[in-house]
Amino acid sequence: MADQKIFAGPRIRRIRTQRELTQTAMAADLGISPSYLNLIERNQRPLTVQLLLKLASVYKVDVNELQGGGEQVLPQLKEMFADPLLAGELPGDQELIEISEGAPNVSAALVKLYRAYRESQERLSDLSDMLAREGRETRIASARLPADEVRDTLEKRPNHFARLEEEAESFTKLLSPGDDLMGALTGWLRADHGISVKVLPVEAMPDWKRRYDRHSNRLFISERLSPFDQKREVAMEAALIRMQVAITAEIEDLKLSSNEARRIARFEMARYAAHALMMPYERFLQVAVREKYDLDVLKSRFGVSFEQAANRLTMLQRRGAAGVPFFMAEIDQAGNRFRRAGARGYPQARFGGSCPKLPVHEAFNTPGHILVEAVQMPDGVEFLIIARTLEGPQGAFHERPRRTAILLGCEIAHRNDIVYGAVLRGVPDAPGRVQTLPVGPACRVCERAGCLARAEPPITRPLGLDDMTTGFSVFDFV
Repeated sequence: MADQKIFAGPRIRRIRTQRELTQTAMAADLGISPSYLNLIERNQRPLTVQLLLKLASVYKVDVNELQGGGEQVLPQLKEMFADPLLAGELPGDQELIEISEGAPNVSAALVKLYRAYRESQERLSDLSDMLAREGRETRIASARLPADEVRDTLEKRPNHFARLEEEAESFTKLLSPGDDLMGALTGWLRADHGISVKVLPVEAMPDWKRRYDRHSNRLFISERLSPFDQKREVAMEAALIRMQVAITAEIEDLKLSSNEARRIARFEMARYAAHALMMPYERFLQVAVREKYDLDVLKSRFGVSFEQAANRLTMLQRRGAAGVPFFMAEIDQAGNRFRRAGARGYPQARFGGSCPKLPVHEAFNTPGHILVEAVQMPDGVEFLIIARTLEGPQGAFHERPRRTAILLGCEIAHRNDIVYGAVLRGVPDAPGRVQTLPVGPACRVCERAGCLARAEPPITRPLGLDDMTTGFSVFDFV
């Protein structure tokens, strides 16, 4: 302790102000001059061992508290400044250390304020979901990140872009790919634009799936990707070159508010165009109807992944030539949702998709297997749900990449058109009806009583706090 200089000015000042002492009074208690105490409080002089012992004796404070105080609040400040709204505001941890050490009370207050902000955001989101479920549009103004704006805009509209479909068909005729779309795309890029495609190892592209080098005119693709995803990345690059006008027109129709949002939407449009190239509309629809939307058949027939085939099913809504109106969502093992789309817009108001009983969560226990379930919402609406895990980028031995699962659904009325409808069990003594799993849109807006899977209390009902009775749910309500 003798070799370590301890600067604890803000903590000394806090001890003094809590006891409503002046600097003169405290200096007299400690046996030092008021000017010396002033220097200590401004961190211009360190605490000596004798002064530490005097503080502990006179004011009954813990010496360890005087040697550190920012350690507890520092991780919370780091969490706060990791929020997307604040990310990038601080260049490093040094300023956070200075804040936590120099103004511990202010730091604690900021953390408390941030937690209240996060809680209010979650409550507003829950309230918005509840109002949307009741068919009422919410116009609560809030700051949204560009990615959130794009996601919300795409989820609310049909996942079908006519201009991109037409351009994709024209491009396919030009390429005449036969059974080798990858070869046709790489040949077109080389012949028409002088761009060569090369798959690079992990050490050369540790952080990117695709990167175009304008100086060498080369398109690099990561070896981490499956052959299907490599083909999609090449198709995206080709679409961005060939279909630029159509992509720009579709983005303009979305009426996004910022250039950053338009840039993100451009990526989504390129992804859509790539799927249209890999699975041409008319042929894909014909095969899908004939094979009753069997995803395993579709992915083998078109040389695509399960996720790509499922995604394409939500796009089959051309006027006069539409398929079953599917919707889809993709989540990770922690339950985070990061992609949702629907043939008529994602049915947030009617379906939600956040119920822990949905088979998409169970899919992680049986990787690669398709789970089929008929589910019923609290208002009686029924859906046919298909769930399966997806194969993501390949990681090295020491890495743990995020694994995801996809949920594909449609209204139960279409079950006879889909191969998966045949596995649904019937209701005894009720011909033509199937057994359904009762689910809800999300725990916070679901009022199903006695649900064993409930994770949160509903915001619409008070909790039933009865000392004499307890239910199976930890969030019983009245």
